[in-house]
Amino acid sequence: MRYDVNLSILFTELPVLERPAVAKKAGFDAVEFWWPFAEAVPATGEVEAFEAAVRDAGVRLVGLNFFAGDMPAGDRGLVAWPGREAEFRANVEIAAGLADRLGCRTFNALHGSFPTTPAALENLRYAADVAAEIGATVVVEPLSAAPDYPLRTAADALAVLDAAGRDNLALLADLYHLAVNGDDLDALTAHVDRIGHVQIADAPGRGEPGTGDLDLTGLLAKLEAGGYQGFVGLEYKATVFRDGVPDFDWLFGPKDNT
Repeated sequence: MRYDVNLSILFTELPVLERPAVAKKAGFDAVEFWWPFAEAVPATGEVEAFEAAVRDAGVRLVGLNFFAGDMPAGDRGLVAWPGREAEFRANVEIAAGLADRLGCRTFNALHGSFPTTPAALENLRYAADVAAEIGATVVVEPLSAAPDYPLRTAADALAVLDAAGRDNLALLADLYHLAVNGDDLDALTAHVDRIGHVQIADAPGRGEPGTGDLDLTGLLAKLEAGGYQGFVGLEYKATVFRDGVPDFDWLFGPKDNT
């Protein structure tokens, strides 16, 4: 499996622009981000500074979320948010340009805590069509700990993808969220051809693999055997640190300090 590190949940003790270089130093060649700006359409200088930080670090951006609103306040996406269609579509254009320049080909479109309306499906189709212009995929993610968020299981997300009807729409299989929501993780192998990205954290707790009860090694092996060849995003809350930053001995093995 190829692993990337999510720099919107890991290394958050550092400023955003410093995280790609520290991830590279920690041993990663690939990274992903939630939308790394405060606004859907950030200033050009902010975008350029972010691009430079990724390029200068020598890492590949493999996943990027569209703007999801005020995440700390509980917002979980604009796709289905009534009245914010123009904002969402403007963000899609900015994200596509940024991703194209950095070689990123996977976008995460968080649904939002609203019902799936015809307007929401049109937003997804719009995002998929823009992404198709650069050969990219738009993934849709079930979430936990968001009471009004309507996509809780893989089946929920797949139903939305079917309704939207675009070939470059896929499932983001976050094994932590699906497990917390009680989904059947073993059944994911039946949909492996529809999975566009995988993310992991252990459950309960959302910590590193080995801190909870999930057999993440076994689950990833089943997905790989079923044909999944994409990246696995590390989207967990670190509990073990070394020199003030997350420690990855669980993945790379203990460091030789001799």
